[in-house]
Amino acid sequence: MMPSLYWQIQWRRNRRLTPLYGVVLLLLVVYGWLFPGLFSRAGLAHFTQSWFPLALVAMAQAILMLTGGISLAVGSLVSLGAVVAATTMGATGSLVSMLLVLAAGLATGAASGAIVALLRLPAIIVTLAGSFIIGGLALIILPRPGGMILPWLSAVLAGNNPTVLLGLLILLVLGWKFYLATPGGIALYAAGENPVAAYRSGIAVEATVIAAFAISGMLCTLAGLFVAAQTGSGDPVIGTTFTLNSIAAVVLGGVGFLGGEGTMRGALAGSLLLTVMINVMFFLGMPPVAQYIAQGIIIVVAVALPHLLGRRLAP
Repeated sequence: MMPSLYWQIQWRRNRRLTPLYGVVLLLLVVYGWLFPGLFSRAGLAHFTQSWFPLALVAMAQAILMLTGGISLAVGSLVSLGAVVAATTMGATGSLVSMLLVLAAGLATGAASGAIVALLRLPAIIVTLAGSFIIGGLALIILPRPGGMILPWLSAVLAGNNPTVLLGLLILLVLGWKFYLATPGGIALYAAGENPVAAYRSGIAVEATVIAAFAISGMLCTLAGLFVAAQTGSGDPVIGTTFTLNSIAAVVLGGVGFLGGEGTMRGALAGSLLLTVMINVMFFLGMPPVAQYIAQGIIIVVAVALPHLLGRRLAP
């Protein structure tokens, strides 16, 4: 492929996200001006740690929204991953504990997906109920903050080296790219855009939805493991804020609610924008209440602006 043609294709694929990238870049400049140590090794590590768990949960939410669903249980899954890691790591070791964390996400996600796909129930209702069930399970496992994460794992995941988390994120993105090239990845978009047509084309829509929920669950509990590594212990309600923040990040990234529309890079850019925006408002000294109001206004404007511009430019 000629280089000029390649860049033309890339421009067409990313032009809808160009304003988002521009806003992220602008906010990063403002953030760097407010916090001069941002681009130091320790500053980048601190910022990456604040972004990484939301990036994982945004990826998890995006996968489900691409199928036409949505999850209100991602926050509870983060909490579940944190308490499973904190209560098992001391007795079983890091490797077994991490496998248990991933298995917990796989099992709960697949169970939710099976209910949605096989019983034809709305994902928002199933995951709302699931959020209470999973949250209650997290409280049963660990009624109050406690447990422990091995110090070496906390040092690796939450230390002053940003390359570890960035490397993990790059691996996940590459894994997603590989998945999209498989029949399962193609089926994901097809099932989200038009499940009836996908079914008539021979795509196993139910299996695709279940797989999407299972992958989403594992990403959420993996985020919970990281959050626990940050604090050195588990907390059964630590994932509460991730539910709405993940939806906001994914919507900011241009992923549609009706399925089959959006990209993972958009979801990651949306999570980055949300993280930078929260940090900028903090360094500006805005009180928490004002931060929530400003955050809500910015999200509404960012989501509405492309639609308004589209109507204006339409013939």
